Amino acid sequence: MFVRAYLRASTDQQNADRARVDLEAFAAERGLRIAAFYVENESGASLARPELFRLLSDCQPNDLLLTEQVDRLSRLNASDWESLKAQIAARKVKVVALDLPTSWIMAKADQDDFTTRLFDAMNAMILDVLAAAGRKDYIDRRRRQAQGIAKAQTEGRYRGRQEDERRNAGIMKMLGNGQSWSSIVAATGASRSTLARLAKRLQPAG
Repeated sequence: MFVRAYLRASTDQQNADRARVDLEAFAAERGLRIAAFYVENESGASLARPELFRLLSDCQPNDLLLTEQVDRLSRLNASDWESLKAQIAARKVKVVALDLPTSWIMAKADQDDFTTRLFDAMNAMILDVLAAAGRKDYIDRRRRQAQGIAKAQTEGRYRGRQEDERRNAGIMKMLGNGQSWSSIVAATGASRSTLARLAKRLQPAG
């Protein structure tokens, strides 16, 4: 059984790696070692998450997908959540989330078949509830954000999201020096899509 940790943040301005220490401590308390970390800055409302699907493709049956919170895994709509669950089930991956104590028993290697089936059923139900709550929170935030933007536009105060020029200048310098994308992502927390956008600026015009 391998433990594979999934870390996600929604934007480049957030630190997707911040929960690493908590996940490592959780695993260590149970005598487990995390085999790999999969880190990305992508929206939980989208299935377009390369690192999550790389994690799943690396998994063998009974491997653990360890994450900080269920909403790190999903803020998906109902259809996309069912699609993701189906892929997790097809690979026989056990989902363990720090905010879902009933899932913690999945981290025990010596559980009997009855206990496994009982907690599988419980967790499936609770995962659905928490995923639905995560989706509702996402929709509510987007609605409040849209209302705030509309109000600011009416009052002439809206400037849109401002680019982090200092960080992006540093990333472009690292790209220009030939530093690998993986090391830049690890150092800055920027997504690969941001690196791709900035790399285009370095290309000669014409």
